[in-house]
Parts: sequence; C-alpha cells; structure tokens
Amino acid sequence: MRHPLPRAVRPARRLALLIATLAVLSSSPVASAAGPVPHYVMTAFTNSSESNMHVYDSANATTFSQVRANAYTPPSGLIRDPSVLRHTDGYYYIVHTTNWTGDTIGFARSADYVNWTFLRTVRVGLNGATGSTWAPEWFRDSDGSVHVVFSASTTGTAGQFRPYRITATSADLSTWSSPVALGIPANFIDSFLVKVGGTYHNFLKNETTKYIEHATATSLSGPWTFVGTGDWAGWGAGLEGPALVRLPDGRWRIYFDQYGQRRYFYADSANLSSFGAKTELSGLSGTARHFTVLREDSGDGTAVPTGARSLRSVNLPDRHVRHRDNLGYVEPVGDLQARRDATFTVVPGLANAACVSLRSVNFPDRYLRHYAFRVRLDTGTGDAAFARDATFCARAGLAGGMSFESYSHPGRFLRHQNHELRVDWRTSDAVFAGDASFTVTAPLA
Repeated sequence: MRHPLPRAVRPARRLALLIATLAVLSSSPVASAAGPVPHYVMTAFTNSSESNMHVYDSANATTFSQVRANAYTPPSGLIRDPSVLRHTDGYYYIVHTTNWTGDTIGFARSADYVNWTFLRTVRVGLNGATGSTWAPEWFRDSDGSVHVVFSASTTGTAGQFRPYRITATSADLSTWSSPVALGIPANFIDSFLVKVGGTYHNFLKNETTKYIEHATATSLSGPWTFVGTGDWAGWGAGLEGPALVRLPDGRWRIYFDQYGQRRYFYADSANLSSFGAKTELSGLSGTARHFTVLREDSGDGTAVPTGARSLRSVNLPDRHVRHRDNLGYVEPVGDLQARRDATFTVVPGLANAACVSLRSVNFPDRYLRHYAFRVRLDTGTGDAAFARDATFCARAGLAGGMSFESYSHPGRFLRHQNHELRVDWRTSDAVFAGDASFTVTAPLA
C-alpha cells in the first residue's frame, strides 16, 4: 500500500525535483548558432524554358538545390527574369518580363515560395505595342517604399534601353505610380539597385559594350556617377543580369549570367567598390538564367539543450507539445503514452546544424515537420524538402521561454492555435507571442 507523504515533506520534494531538472538542463549539451541562420531563396528561368519559373534554395548562397521545377507558369506570355521579394504581409512576390516586345510586366504571389498564384499584368504605359519592357527588379528603399526598376525601349528589342521605376501606391502592391526615368543615359539594361547608408548603388549592363558597370547616386532619380566602367572588375564582357545579396559577414555577392557561353558566375566584395575574380556557380551554370536571390534569417542564436526533451506551452502551462495520430498538438499529458508522445530528441537541424530538429522518442524514424504549415509527425525521407520543413531555429521566447522559427520559411513560428500545432506568420499581438513560446524541460518519458 502506498502511503501519502506528510505535507511538510511535499514542498521539499518538489524543490528537490526542480533542482534536479535544472541541473539536467544546465549540464546538457546545447545546439548553438553564432547568430541568425541565413537561408537563400532563388527564382530563375532556365535555358530550356522561358515560360516556366524554377525555384532553388541554399544555406550558403553558393550551393543551390532545386525546390521545384516548373514552379509557376503565367496564364500567358513568358516568365523571363523573375525577381523575388518577401513583403511585409509575409507573402513572396515575383515580378517578371512578360514578352520580348510590349509594355507590360507580370506579378505573382506565394505563401511558401513553392506554389504560386497569378496576380496581375501591369501596363507601365511607356512603350506601346512595338516597344520592349525587360528585366523588372524589386527594390525596397530604406524608408520602406517598394519600387520596381525595369528597362524599356520605345523602338523594340534593337532600340536604346533606359531604366525606369514605378512605385507601389498601395500596401498590397496592387497599384503603381507612372514610370519615372532613373536618369541613366541610353543604352543600359538590367538595373539592380542596393542602398548602403545614403548611397544608392546601381549595377547594370552596358548594352553597347556588354560589360556590367557600376553607378552611384544619393537619390533614386540621380544624378548618377559611373564609378566602374568597361572591364573595371576584370570579369570580361558578354555579361548580363546582375543580382546582389548581402552575406551575414557583411560582404556582398554579385551574380551574373555569361549568356553567350551559357555559364553563370558570382563574385564577392567587402565594399561594393572592388570585387574578387568571378567564380563559376556549380550546379546552376548552364541551366539557370537571370535570377535573383533573397536572403532571409531565422532564429537569433539562442542555444537549445540537446538530447531527450519536452516542450511545455508558456501560456497554457498544463499542456505540452505532443504528437497524436501523427499530428502535432499541445495537450495535457497525464498517462505514460501521452508522456512518451510529448518527448522528443533535440538533434542538430536536418537542413542546417546551427538549428534543431525534433525527433520522436517513441517513433525514432519520425520528426516534427510542417506540411502546408500544419505540424505533423512524419517519417524522415532524406530529401532536402523534408529536411528544410523539419528544421527550426530558436529565438528568445516571444513571451518567455523559447520560440522556434521555421528555417525554410523565416518569419513563421511554431505555435499552437485551438491546441493544434502550426507554423504561422508572426503577428505583433500578445496572443501570438504566447502561442509561439515554449519552455524546454527535462523529458517527460
């Protein structure tokens, strides 16, 4: 027969259990990151098709793997030069060239950068039916304004191209200003803009000499000063489609297409004034054409204890993360089966070891992952898509404890809603913060 403990003993035992739990956590190894973990999304058309967009991603901005071939085909026309942006509403947007001639550009949107929906074709009102509108590129200024910079000729493909910009006049990017000339002389195409401090940097192709050149200004409308002309970087001629991304260490990487030889290259710079030699982009050279790369960061470097662990909800502290019928929930875990279902082995992230993955203890071939943003317990397939969806990067808890940001979709967090686990776009309200915060505890089983 089991005898109850005297009341005076119970608090002492609870304190001893608490101290033991803290000791386990403090002495356990942790999965750590030096800071936010980068993830790079790339949209491109290919040498084999001007009508289908392909999506790739990378952990290091060098080695890209295909997320989806033929990820988007517009209702009509082409999809050359697709440029990708993550907007403040959490959606990914592309803008692209719609045809060799004409005065339109196309827009599409995606929640997950895999499945895309046509939005609209915008007539920029410049060229008429005989002109050409090419290579639209997103540019978000430091004041938050969103622009599309494109190259246009009023006399068609053989004409003198100049760069113009339109500016979003609505928060949902559905309405746009009239075109405004950037102030760059003819004959230049493929403008790609970045801003550092108060200086705008414009990397663009001299259509006469076929070199990528570099101009700077203190205003989007100029005047522009060319600071790198001819073969200033030593990359040679016959290049187009420059696109830049900033790396976590502060360096810049420029990508460009050596279209005549069907080869793709990149080069790095510490200051945008001088670049290193061009390096061929392994795996994409010969396949991809005129792409852009979007860097996003997940987590903040918060360390997560590894090994067997359980996750308790911060705002529903009587509930833990558990799997049931291969779906994720936060629920009370009273019996042994529930405690086993609420125990996971924290391991280095399947897609990036600076983050973590959560492997089931009682089904050790299965991991928590999101699928269509619902969290499931699925058997590891070994493919890159599964690895990305099963990888989470920790942050200091939005409402205490820790929060877990999706590696594959930065800005989306592991959270419970109606007790179901999801990966949802972060909102600023206190409810979301509580739903997305968890305490990592000693294992329940």
